[in-house]
Amino acid sequence: MKAYVYLDTTRVGILEKRSDHTYRFTYEKRYLDTGLPISLSLPLREDPYDSPTLHGYFSGLLAEGWLRKLQSESQKIDPTDEFALLLRNGGDLPGAVVVKKVDDA
Repeated sequence: MKAYVYLDTTRVGILEKRSDHTYRFTYEKRYLDTGLPISLSLPLREDPYDSPTLHGYFSGLLAEGWLRKLQSESQKIDPTDEFALLLRNGGDLPGAVVVKKVDDA
């Protein structure tokens, strides 16, 4: 599964959940020339960021506690499936970051 990551209306990169259940975030090449990092933990670079779990920055955008419980129950998503929660709620995240499933973008 793939999702586009936007900062306001500018597409900055692609976030993927790979078939081996690892995660990859890659900045768009055209964004690298003029953009700013979306996080201090994800400085601009051409090489992708690979991780065995959802990157801490994206995980930190998700609701916690009772709100995550409410979202996961009403959306029928396992509360531990952070990638699915991010895709479903990516249009209503804190700050200027938006995450859209590639099919929906």
